[in-house]
Amino acid sequence: MTESALNREWVALSAAWTKEAREGRNANRNGLLDPPMLAACGEVRGLWALDCGCGEGRFCRKLAERGAAHVLGIDLCEPMIDAARELHGESDHYRVADVQELNFIGDETFDLVISYLNQCDLVDFEANNREVFRVLKSGGRFIIANLHPMRSAVGHWQRTEDGTKEHIVLDRYFEERERHWRMMGVDFTNFHRSLETYVSSFLATGFSITGIIEPTVTPANLERYPELDDELRVPNFIIYCLQKA
Repeated sequence: MTESALNREWVALSAAWTKEAREGRNANRNGLLDPPMLAACGEVRGLWALDCGCGEGRFCRKLAERGAAHVLGIDLCEPMIDAARELHGESDHYRVADVQELNFIGDETFDLVISYLNQCDLVDFEANNREVFRVLKSGGRFIIANLHPMRSAVGHWQRTEDGTKEHIVLDRYFEERERHWRMMGVDFTNFHRSLETYVSSFLATGFSITGIIEPTVTPANLERYPELDDELRVPNFIIYCLQKA
């Protein structure tokens, strides 16, 4: 899968994605991932933050609302960046760029870098790791939300004849490959990689792993988003908390 082909998928998805992010329930993000991601980011007031694969800018705006001094969101999907710029404030800014090649950013520029369900969409996530390590200040943090490797291998539910969910299918885990599925009416591609592959790359790049979070839904959010009840059974996502020594 080429970068241009992947980008065409996101362009086709961009209008529906932006509408869902701004008007829909967006349960996985609002009800499941946002709380632990914000907690992992910690106090951001006064920090310089970079969002790799920012989409229409939703999480950038959250960081700006919490007092980040400067937030740069980058994404290769031009319609997403156009949408992000529509709602930008004083401290959040956006640029069409490739997170695998950040040569327009100087060394040790940012205090915090976010990857919110972006590395699973990258052909070369290790290039992103290397570039983020370079642009982070010493002691800076890299917070990555990703598909859980046990779910990205196959990930669908085995069901009984009446549709009852029995268990998640986990198979072909060690076959690291493209994964094709359909989202919001668009045929879509991302990549399955093992937990070992991700963790080994983080460590080889030079990061320390300060935490690993497997998000589940809280009782309060389950009441608000009952469709997240599966998250009490198996993790759909994983969050890696990394630091540049």
